[in-house]
Amino acid sequence: MPPAREEMFRRSALPSVPKYQRSDMAESVLTQGAMRFNRFDVLAEQLIEHEGQRVTRGELSAASVGILKNRLDAHVLPYFKYIPPSQVTPMMLDAFVKRLTDSKLSSTTVSQYLVVVRKLLKLAIRHGFLREIPELPSVKVANRPRSMLSLKEYASVVRMAHRLSRWGAKAPEVKSSAGHRERFWVQTRHLHLPPDMAWAIRFMVNSFVRPGDIRQLKHKHVQVVRGSSVYLRMNLPQIKRHDAPMVTLRPAVNVYEALLKKAQADGYGQPDDYVFLPAESDRTYALAVLGFWFKWVMREAGVASADALGRDRTLYCLRHTSIMFRLLYGQGIDMLTLARNARTSVQMIERFYASALDGEMNVAMLQSRRSQKG
Repeated sequence: MPPAREEMFRRSALPSVPKYQRSDMAESVLTQGAMRFNRFDVLAEQLIEHEGQRVTRGELSAASVGILKNRLDAHVLPYFKYIPPSQVTPMMLDAFVKRLTDSKLSSTTVSQYLVVVRKLLKLAIRHGFLREIPELPSVKVANRPRSMLSLKEYASVVRMAHRLSRWGAKAPEVKSSAGHRERFWVQTRHLHLPPDMAWAIRFMVNSFVRPGDIRQLKHKHVQVVRGSSVYLRMNLPQIKRHDAPMVTLRPAVNVYEALLKKAQADGYGQPDDYVFLPAESDRTYALAVLGFWFKWVMREAGVASADALGRDRTLYCLRHTSIMFRLLYGQGIDMLTLARNARTSVQMIERFYASALDGEMNVAMLQSRRSQKG
């Protein structure tokens, strides 16, 4: 719907709201000069304040409040600008979903926007502007697992990363650091691939970490454990309300020790130094460089930047690969243990990881037979 028609629709819809939708309390409040509070921007400020209190109590992450603000500014407040909360109708909510759909947002994102609107309408009920929440549109959320690498693709990418670092190859066709920095740009020293990329790929696939963990991982967060099993114990900063320690597979130990040796040779490796690209204080840039290198390595290795279903392969696909490899090749893997160690839930494993499994991926297990007792 064009913006002009959208605004006309919203304005024309205001008088048609049936009076019974308001509560008796709403009628009295509105006649007592509280009309200035019957606005979505005022309710949005209150919602942000309430969510901020939840952050203080440890119920919510600070990043969630940032996402909430972005969604309010991007679509919620621009759409509901001329609609008092007391006059919201199901038709208006349908038109809001159409706006989001026309903006090419996924069903998951649309559903998350409706959660924000629902919270605002609940505040409107508390203020007496509404008796009940109008019927919200039904949006079916389609699970879209991230892409992963096969064993062959993973081996190819690691080999190519090592090869490019030994050759001193230079990245082709990249933005320079000159001029106005509107988008991500690559500094000259990062146009040649160091061994860090191969280490980052192997580390992520053997440790279940997210790219965000790589960005903030410091040596003080890592402990090498040598006993009946050899692994790294990582006490990472809290992410997505998960703060439990994580343990890695044994290959991650070799990667970390190689990283530490190189860091110490370069004058880093102290507890408060970062494990990956320690010279970069701008950690957002450091993670972007790793993402740029990963795409470069995949291209040189002949690995498609998207899988057969059109899903992009970014650094995050290495976490998906890590979890999928355990589901496919781990002997007697316990789903709860895997989920907790990966700092996620069993439900998320089933929705976004195990849902991508098919019989052919583990045909040998399907065709296996129990050994007969003698």
